[in-house]
Amino acid sequence: MDVKEYLKNDRFAALLGIELLEVANGRAKTKLNIENIHLNAMNTVHGGTIFSLADLTLAAAANSHGTVAVVINANISFLKAVSKGTLYAEANEISRNSKIAYYTITITNSHAELISSMQGMVYFKKELL
Repeated sequence: MDVKEYLKNDRFAALLGIELLEVANGRAKTKLNIENIHLNAMNTVHGGTIFSLADLTLAAAANSHGTVAVVINANISFLKAVSKGTLYAEANEISRNSKIAYYTITITNSHAELISSMQGMVYFKKELL
């Protein structure tokens, strides 16, 4: 199964409105148009929304190899608050072997300002997509 088809099953990402823009071996790009449902009590994008955007982007990049990958560790830093516009996430594979891989994920706004940075590690299961 193609990774784009596989990720259509991610109902939570669909609920949030995350759109997969591109995916290739070890990398992926996504976007999210900020809506009222994404905002917290301070009227800025909720950290869980940003984490979910980064997480789906990581999943797309990791699963692009055709083997089921699951996140085993993720660390995120929130660098700038944002309340409106569009967020873009980009995941890039840094290191990979047959069992684990390490990725960096950046989240920017439409002005290319860095909003958040995530590092993630995945484990490759034996099953194919």
